[in-house]
Amino acid sequence: MRKIHFFISLFATTLFLVSCGSNESITDDGNGSTSDVTNVNKNTISSSQPKEIARLEFPKVKGGTSEVIIHSTSAYGMTYASEWDHTLRSQRWSCFEIYKSNNVKNWNRSGWKQTSWGGDPFQKDPSVPSSEQPNVTGEFSGSYYKGIGSFYERGHICASEDRVYSKDANEQTFYMTNMQPQVGNLNEKIWSDMEAKVRDWASNADTLYVCKGGTIDGDDKIIDQTKSGFIVPRYFFMAVLAKNSLGYKAMGFWIEHLDVDQRSKGVASFVVNIDDLEQKTGIDFFCNLPDDVENQVEGLSVDKVKIAWGF
Repeated sequence: MRKIHFFISLFATTLFLVSCGSNESITDDGNGSTSDVTNVNKNTISSSQPKEIARLEFPKVKGGTSEVIIHSTSAYGMTYASEWDHTLRSQRWSCFEIYKSNNVKNWNRSGWKQTSWGGDPFQKDPSVPSSEQPNVTGEFSGSYYKGIGSFYERGHICASEDRVYSKDANEQTFYMTNMQPQVGNLNEKIWSDMEAKVRDWASNADTLYVCKGGTIDGDDKIIDQTKSGFIVPRYFFMAVLAKNSLGYKAMGFWIEHLDVDQRSKGVASFVVNIDDLEQKTGIDFFCNLPDDVENQVEGLSVDKVKIAWGF
């Protein structure tokens, strides 16, 4: 058994090494982005796009009626970013980094009970017109899965627990632009398990780059609308890129939004590679990686992805 365990560990390490590609040519500028190497699909900073879109956690921005919203604190920099579609009145994704100095707990969500909000810090995002956002209370909870099932909860995309290094950062995760309607059978169960798994991985990586969201583009990707016409995604996803001294590796989660408890299936049942996730979502993840590295880490077979990530 010890020999088998050693072989599996060695193979998983090799997958991490293989994913490096030309990693030696990548120079991190300390802001989560990389120097200019061969990359035909990278985000381009312009007067209409913030400089942060060059960071590794960002997917290819859509543009058009969509806007990248950056939330940050003076002490820690960017808390997370979201792509908000002003026409669809919905966020497409939220992305963020987890690394040693922000992977600490200096604030607890239960602390909001001691504030004037009485434990409910949800609020509208001052960066987006109020009319485009769901009401803080009543909109999701007053709407039901396919009209007859469970009511919808305010489901965090950038999780509150992923931003507990400061009170200010945690507060920003409660903006309604960071919410999607989710039934409790998803939000409180298998989705929560996936989020916990990502936090576990963060302890073993120099930096974890995360992009999460729900599908909002196309009728086949939308399951419902709330009582005031806000989109309810049919699927939810996570794209995760890990970096350490060995290089890079990437994986995805893809799950249908069902009003049943899927927890017994285990999170490994929902693992996909990034190439597949991009096909399913229409989103180009980790587009700021050099092309050779991106192609290698995103095209790894699902079986090898599971081994590389310890499943």
